[in-house]
This record gives sequence, structure tokens and C-alpha cells, in this order.
Amino acid sequence: MYPDHTHHPPTERAVEVHQPTPLPPAVAAPAPVVPVQPGSVPAVASIVLPDGRIVTGYAIEPAHPEPVIAKPAVSSTAVNVALGGFGFLAVCGGLILLTSFIAALTAFITQLIILAAVIFGGWIAVQIFSTSSHQGGAGTTVNIRKAVIKRSNFRG
Repeated sequence: MYPDHTHHPPTERAVEVHQPTPLPPAVAAPAPVVPVQPGSVPAVASIVLPDGRIVTGYAIEPAHPEPVIAKPAVSSTAVNVALGGFGFLAVCGGLILLTSFIAALTAFITQLIILAAVIFGGWIAVQIFSTSSHQGGAGTTVNIRKAVIKRSNFRG
């Protein structure tokens, strides 16, 4: 299916070697420095290179990095967890106070009911004893002999 590989000797190719041609150094006369009025044109900087050439161009101000935003000493997650804990404690304290308030209210209502029962019972006692004193004592006494006789009559 594939052709048989035959061994061919390598063919030689002609190789051309190119040598760079050095350029003669440029001899430039120093450029005249032109006085510039301050404020109207940006400042131009001139630098004299060691070989005598002068490079002139606008001065570039160094790039100022953006100020780094100071991170807080404590992470915001830790602050949120702490605030949640304080909120939870406040709710638990409120629930404890609420249950104490309900217990105190229950005790107060119970005492009011007992006080009302005592006052009402006292009023009834006064009504009973004041009625017997006005009638001379005969109204509250019971004739036991008649009751016994009637009772014995039913048995017989």
C-alpha cells in the first residue's frame, strides 16, 4: 500500500552567506539650542550622548502608580460574623426578658384573681353576718329537731 522507501543520497545545496555591511557612524554637528519661553511650549530636554550626538525631545513625566487602597486590618467577613453574633445575643437577651416579663405578668394576674376572690368572699361574709345581726339571730338558726323528725318520718 505504501511505496517502498528507497535510500537516496543527500543532495548538496549551495549556501550563500550574507555578511552585514556596517554603516559609517553619523557625524552630526551639535544642534543649536533654541531658547523657549516658559509656559507656552512644553519643556524640551536635550541629552548629549558619549559619542557627541545630541538627542532632543519632550520630557516625559514618570508614570505615577495609582495609590493603593489601604485594606482594613480586619476583613469584612469577620466584621459581618461578629455583628451577626452580637445581633443573635441581643435577640436571645430580648427573648429572656420577654419570658421574664410574661412570667411576671402571669404572677400579677394570679395575684389579682386571688385578691378579687378574697374581696368577694369578704363581701359575702359581711352580707351573711350583717343579715343575721339585723334579724336577731333567729333567721340563721336551723331547727334540728324538726329536721330529724321529718327525716325519721321518711324512714318509717
